Amino acid sequence: MPIASVQRLSKVYGTTASGVRVVALRGISIDFAEGVSVAIRGQSGSGKSTLLNVLGCLDRPTSGCYILGDQDVSNLSDDELSAIRGRRIGFVFQNFNLIPQLTIRENLEVPLFYQGCPPKVRQEKADRLLETVGLSDRSHHRPTQLSGGQQQRAAIARSLINDPLIVLADEPTGNLDSATGERILAIFDDLRHQGRTVIVVTHEEEVASRCDRRITLRDGEIIDDVLAIAATPTGAV
Repeated sequence: MPIASVQRLSKVYGTTASGVRVVALRGISIDFAEGVSVAIRGQSGSGKSTLLNVLGCLDRPTSGCYILGDQDVSNLSDDELSAIRGRRIGFVFQNFNLIPQLTIRENLEVPLFYQGCPPKVRQEKADRLLETVGLSDRSHHRPTQLSGGQQQRAAIARSLINDPLIVLADEPTGNLDSATGERILAIFDDLRHQGRTVIVVTHEEEVASRCDRRITLRDGEIIDDVLAIAATPTGAV
């Protein structure tokens, strides 16, 4: 059984009444297996960002369904979607999206704070993840005191704080030099080897080539879906 699945998914912006109607996704169907890294590619306007927003429960489809784990999240309320984002989805953004006023450890703790997790548990979990990404000695620093690569590693650690079903990354190496980008990609490799499902939106061939599966969109439709020979998914693809 896939860890996430979209079926006959369409997204239309605007209304017939307004005379403005943009079709961003056109009835696409994709199953995402557990423990597989997937690259979503396509030119500007292809629908990849819209797909990421739907997968991240930041937007609802116009039609079709989105199953995350064993739950259809297509038509949940705003509050229900917010709860799903907080507990089942990890986000990694191109611009890191760390809170500048907080230390790196405190940034990691934020999602757990909103879930009412006790301070000691929050700190222990944050410290374990910071050690995993090699930032134990930076836990009391603020984001502006870290390099871009260190901030992105912190963002990856934060994305894992709630043990999410899927990790979504939007151009995660876009603002980094090649050497630093390589270190970030190595962390994603490790996540996949640990059984995480990682979905990356990217325009960089080097990033896409590191993924087990590469899906290309054009005008809201899938025009290519390639599974790497070396991929060994633990579920259906």
